[in-house]
This record gives sequence, structure tokens and C-alpha cells, in this order.
Amino acid sequence: MPEEYNVTIIGFGTVGAGVADILLNNSEVITRRSNVKLNLKHIADLDITTDRGIKIPDGILTTNTAEAIKDADIVVELVGGTTVAKKFILDALNNGKAVVTANKALLALHGEELFAAAEKSDSDLCYEASVAGGIPIIKSLREGLAANRIRRIYGIMNGTCNYIITRMERENADFASVLADAQKLGYAEANPSLDIDGFDTAHKTAILGSLAFGKWFGLDPVHVEGIRDLDSRDIVYAQEMGYRIKLLGVIKNDEGKVQMRVHPTLIPRDSLLANISDVFNGVMVEGDNVGQTLFYGRGAGRSATASAVVADIIDAALNLKTGAKRRIPAFRPGAQFEQVLPMKDITSRYYLRLEVKDCPGVIASITQILADRNISISSLIQHETKTEAHSVSLVILTHPAPENQMNAALAEIGVLSINQSPVKLMRIEDL
Repeated sequence: MPEEYNVTIIGFGTVGAGVADILLNNSEVITRRSNVKLNLKHIADLDITTDRGIKIPDGILTTNTAEAIKDADIVVELVGGTTVAKKFILDALNNGKAVVTANKALLALHGEELFAAAEKSDSDLCYEASVAGGIPIIKSLREGLAANRIRRIYGIMNGTCNYIITRMERENADFASVLADAQKLGYAEANPSLDIDGFDTAHKTAILGSLAFGKWFGLDPVHVEGIRDLDSRDIVYAQEMGYRIKLLGVIKNDEGKVQMRVHPTLIPRDSLLANISDVFNGVMVEGDNVGQTLFYGRGAGRSATASAVVADIIDAALNLKTGAKRRIPAFRPGAQFEQVLPMKDITSRYYLRLEVKDCPGVIASITQILADRNISISSLIQHETKTEAHSVSLVILTHPAPENQMNAALAEIGVLSINQSPVKLMRIEDL
């Protein structure tokens, strides 16, 4: 007979309802495949009267979170936020319960404390759904790629931003109008800052980077730029030069030091990652033995995220059954990576767009400044712009150069009288 385990869900929102739906309706499938039976014991929420579209058996809904935690073997936190959710998780861990969460912001900000609590209580803390929704990237890094030293991870991990960039590219539309459409369609929040300013992707980057290198780095070292200032001209120019622009989480092993950064990035147009469009997510992981692997799927939404949550619940139950709690801890002592490189110390290729006066000597002035900083140009295109100011768009792609040298060069270029607007800079990753 299968072992039985009681599950409490805290938070009966969109994802909470999706998890409850799977546990109630796919119970037989789960038991047959895993030989554990998951009993939905409680769903705790402040609002237990609003119809969520699924039929919940009597006696499951409660507002008493403390009792719901006490009665459970596995506690699923789906409240969100970084305050009360943290309390619920710590309460559960301190009482020896296995915990499953999808809370990327909480992990990014307080992961060190939460993982320490899990270690102290010898309890599982599972978080597959915190990164890329239904894509099993956490399990893949922890288990499937355990024999590899991770070299690089590139992630398109925010469906809102990917949708906006896809629409801008397909329709040659401006950012503001596509964002407004995304809000009407429910792809973007009324306050979209978390998505479009890159913070959501940064939370996920912090989690993946720390997991890849076995040490908790936290959110603070992650460099973050969003897509709020993305210009449709740059999308067109990037395509012309063989690239697409994506909001990318970049994680690298840089000679024993770690890069973790989020920003709009030019990547080769014919790469698989560049062809992930609309609201879909994709994560490319490169290991020293496996080479490049690509994980693709829905990064958000009720069903995809709930699927990942239930997978974690099954894992936690199997660990309880076999007495193998904390079977593969996320972090271990003695990790060789101790430092995240500040942006000034990274080396990258760069895309530069300058709006300059259409007059003799302009290109010579700019290329001389770049040469003085040992920044080599790989491609240069001048685009005529028909304006009364007689300005032109000058697009430059560079060979790899240190970020601090590029910043110094841009400071010199910025004070030239030929400039009509600030220089637009984006980084290039050739994958």
C-alpha cells in the first residue's frame, strides 16, 4: 500500500487553486506513478468563500493557518510577498515540515535564512516553481546536470517582457503601445515595474546562479536593467546585423568568479534561444560535459506553475517515505566560488547606437576615442535619418572589451558636440 502524506496549501489564489485542482483530480495518476498518496488536508486563506472554479470537499478550507501547518506533513506556501509568507515558511520548517514554495522574491531576498532553517530542522525546502514556471530547470540543475561544472546559463525568464519585445519586433511598434496592450490582455500588471524593469528576472537569476555554483550569493550582486527604454529602432538595427534582442539573465563562470546580470541583450538571430517568442520562457545551460542544453516552455500561468509545485510535493513525499530528507541540498560547504564580479570588471561585446550630426569627421572622432581605450570595432553602419537637424544614426558593434573601458569611452563620446542624444548601449552574447 502507498504511504499517505497530508498536504496543506497556504494561499488560495490562482496557483493555489491550480495545485488543489491537480491534487484532487490527478490523485490516482500521482499515486500510480510515485506510490505515495497525497491527501489535501487543508487550504488556508483569509478568503475561503469566493468561488475559485473548483469543487473543494467539506472541511478542507480554513482560515486557521497555524492549525493547517500543524496537521500537515508537507506545507505549500503560495501566498507570495516577502513578509507573512516568510513567517509561514519558517513556522513550517521549525516544526519539521517539508515546505514547497513558488516564491522567487522571497527566496532571492531571504534565501540564506530560509535554507539555514531547513538545514537546522533537517527538512526539505523545494522551489521548482520559483523559476520559469513549468520548466523543470531547478531539478535539472540539482540532479540531471550534477556531474557537470556549469559554465554558462542564459535565461529568458519573464513572459511579459518577452511578449512585449516579440510584438515590438513583429509590428515595428513602440514600447508604450505594446505595454498598454499587454496590460489589457492580462500579460502585464497595472504596475508592471517588477517585470519590465528586470527585477522578476533578477530574482530568478539570483536563484539559478546560486544553485549553479553551490553558494548563496543573494540578490544584491545582480546587475539589473529592464526594457523600459527599449527603442524599436534598436530592434530593427539588431535584426539587420544578425541579432535579436531579449531580456536575458546571464550567469557565467568567469575564471572562478561569477557573473550574474540582467539586461537587454543581443543574441544571434538563428540561435534556438533567440526564437523563443511571446510569453514563453527558455533557459540555456552549458556544462563542461553535457555541452549546451535548452529548456523551453510556459514560464507562468496557473496550470504550468501548479504542475511544478505538485512535482515538488511528490519529491518531498518520496523523501519522507525513504527517509532521505535533504537528499540533494542546494548548497554545500566549501563552494569554490566566493565572489560575484561587479559590472565594471566584466568583459563583453557591445552594441552602440549614436545619434550624431551629419558632418565630416564624426566617425573619425568616435573611432579614435574607442581606439584610445583599446576597443576594437567589428562592424559599423551609418543609417541616414531624414530630420531637419541633419542627424544620422551610427550603429557600432565591438569586439570584446572591459566594461570599465567602455564606460570611460562613452563618457568621452558623450561630451562631444556632435551628439544629438545619449549613446544607446546594449551588450552582446554570442552563445
